[in-house]
Amino acid sequence: MPDIKMVDLHKQYQKIKHEVDAAIQEVISTTSFINGPQVNAFRQNLAAYLNARHVITCANGTDALQIALMALDLKPGDEVISPDFTFIATVEVIALLGLKPVIVDVDPLTFTMDPDEVRKAITPKTRVILPVHLYGQCANMTELTSIAELHNLYLIEDTAQALGAEYNDGTLSGKAGTLGTIGCTSFFPSKNLGCFGDGGAIITNHDALAKKMQCIANHGANVKYYHDEVGINSRLDSIQAAILNVKLPYLNQYALARRKAASYYNERLSALPGICTPAPARHTSHVFHQYTLKVKEVRDELKNYLEKKGIPTMIYYPVPMHGQKAFTIVGKFPVSAQLANEVLSLPMHTELQESELDYICTQIENYFKK
Repeated sequence: MPDIKMVDLHKQYQKIKHEVDAAIQEVISTTSFINGPQVNAFRQNLAAYLNARHVITCANGTDALQIALMALDLKPGDEVISPDFTFIATVEVIALLGLKPVIVDVDPLTFTMDPDEVRKAITPKTRVILPVHLYGQCANMTELTSIAELHNLYLIEDTAQALGAEYNDGTLSGKAGTLGTIGCTSFFPSKNLGCFGDGGAIITNHDALAKKMQCIANHGANVKYYHDEVGINSRLDSIQAAILNVKLPYLNQYALARRKAASYYNERLSALPGICTPAPARHTSHVFHQYTLKVKEVRDELKNYLEKKGIPTMIYYPVPMHGQKAFTIVGKFPVSAQLANEVLSLPMHTELQESELDYICTQIENYFKK
């Protein structure tokens, strides 16, 4: 039985160990632990990779979302539209800032924010649309951009799971995180571009917003001890920036490895009864942060079966936002509710070997032959 991991960060590290170790040692040797030259270098390198004017680094992806919202001068009770099927960080920052989260259902094929549901949810108090680029592909940014422009709304992208994905429908094109007003991402270790701790970044092409977000992330100060805003303390430390500088040039290569694994899964699993493999990405070069099946009726049985065979799986996400006790959300969200009962993510990372993929798929095939 192969030793299969949901995410294998150790093998990935071993391949670039010399570069990573040298980068970490440089930070330790110079003792520039906070706002060292590695941080500024990473900001510039990521901006160049994304073809974005500004990147502001911060402590984590949740802070990135909070700083982005804080920069927009929103008022208590202003509404932010967010998808129901997402990780809680997307919505909790809205509530933390005294804003009103307005939750909408998602597209049944891509699991991303449904533009038709967004149109229905807009009120005179709506100020922001906050789509999530789930599992590695973009939401329908063409329609969402059109809606935002029509109603004079901000558009903030949560691209924590899709950094490096390309969007192009012939009208709108660019990297995930650069298509709206602001993009927010995470460098949590398991992300496609992950550091060895926590980290995050904010992306924008708007000069004034970039300056304000940089200020907010630094206790509201542009000059030390002179505070122009009520801000927070949120920074990417130099060691994490050094690691990200090493890994960034490999990001496209990592995406290719993930796509190759996804193609193998698709070929072996798409014809099985009761399983839906991921729908082809719309206008997006999918970077497969997750490879997620829909399994009708027997999802939990299959999950337990695979665990006995040494195959880890995850459910992203078992409870949509409308079912979380932290919020009081009224409405019907049939797609999200169904997804919560059916989604099952298989191992997906840059180091998956064909022998491991064959074992995983063989066990799934054997389950459905029972």
